[in-house]
Amino acid sequence: MEPGSSPYRKIIHIDMDAFYASVEQRDNPDLKGKPVVVGGESDRGVVAAASYEARKFGIHSAMPTKIARQRCPDLVIVKHRFDVYTSISKQIRNLFAEYTDLVEPLSLDEAFLDVTSNKKGIPSATLIARELKKRIKEETQLTASAGVSCNKFLAKVASDMKKPDGLYVIPPEKAEKFVEELEIEKFFGIGRVTAGKMHELGIRKGADLKKWDKADLIRMFGKNGSYFYDIARAVDNRPVNPERIRKSIGTEYTFEKDLETVYEIESELYSIEQELISRITRAGRSGRTLTLKVKFSDFQQITRSMTITEEISELDTLRKISKEILKKTDLSGKKVRLLGLTVSNLEEENDRENAQLTLDL
Repeated sequence: MEPGSSPYRKIIHIDMDAFYASVEQRDNPDLKGKPVVVGGESDRGVVAAASYEARKFGIHSAMPTKIARQRCPDLVIVKHRFDVYTSISKQIRNLFAEYTDLVEPLSLDEAFLDVTSNKKGIPSATLIARELKKRIKEETQLTASAGVSCNKFLAKVASDMKKPDGLYVIPPEKAEKFVEELEIEKFFGIGRVTAGKMHELGIRKGADLKKWDKADLIRMFGKNGSYFYDIARAVDNRPVNPERIRKSIGTEYTFEKDLETVYEIESELYSIEQELISRITRAGRSGRTLTLKVKFSDFQQITRSMTITEEISELDTLRKISKEILKKTDLSGKKVRLLGLTVSNLEEENDRENAQLTLDL
C-alpha cells in the first residue's frame, strides 16, 4: 500500500428519486406538484412508482391501484414509457463511465460505483458524488440521491437517508456506531417479514443484532444469518461487479405462522406476485419462465416451473401462471413455511422487438 493511501474502498450508491414518476412530471408540466403514480389504471393494476406527493398519502410501489385510489381520490395514474426510462438510464450510466469502469447497475434507476481509483483522479468520493448529482440534474432535469461510504451495504443505506436530492456520507471510522443506532427496518437486505421476526426476538436496532453470535443467527435466519452478522458490524466485502448479469428476479416470504389452507396460500401468493411485478418493472426486465418455491414446516422444499411463449410482464399474466403451477403442485395437506416466486429467462426491455407492454403496475 502506498504511503498515505487508505485501506478502505470508496463506494457511491446513486439512486434516482421517484424515477419513473419524476420523468412523467418532467415531461408533462401539468403533473408537477400533483400525486402521480406510474402503473395500470384498472383495479387489478399495481403501482410501479409513486411521486413524493403521492407518497404523502401512504402510496408506494407494489400497492394495488384500487387501494392507492382509496387513499388519494385525486391520484393521477400515468401509463409507463419504458423506452424513455431506458434511454435516460443509459444517459446516466454514460456519465458514470466518465469516472469509473466499476459500475454495477441494480436496476434502471440505481447503481453502485467504486471510485477508489477513478478516471479523473479525484481523491474524494464525496466530491465525485456531488459532481455526479449536479451533472445528472443539468443533463436530465432529474434529481438523484447519493450515499457514500466504504462498502456497498453502507452506501446503499446512506443513499436513503436524505431523500429526495440527498447526499449522505458514512465515514469508515463512524460506520460501526452508525449501524448500531440504525433501525432494523432501514437495513438493506432486511425485508418486512424478517424485520417482524427480529422484533419478536427483541432486535430493533443494529446494536441489538450485534449481540447475537453468528451460529444463532444462522440457526434463526438460515444462510442470511452470516450476512446479518457481518452488516451488524458494518462489514460488507462484496466488490462492485460491472460484469454482474442478472439471470432471474424473485421474491419470497418466510411466514411467522405456517399456512394451512389453500385460501391462506393464495392470499399470500397474491402479495408475492405484486412485489415481484414491482421488482420486474424496476429492473426494466421481463422473462418467460416462472418458478414457484414452497418450503414446508418440516423444511422439505420443492420447486415447480413453467415456461410460456409470451413475456411475464403483466400482473394478470403472472397470476394466471402462478395459479396454474399451484394447481398442479401437490401440497398433500402439509403446512407451508415459505413461498417464493422467481421469473427467469430474462430479456432487456429495449431488446423486445417492438413489443407493446401493458404492464398493469
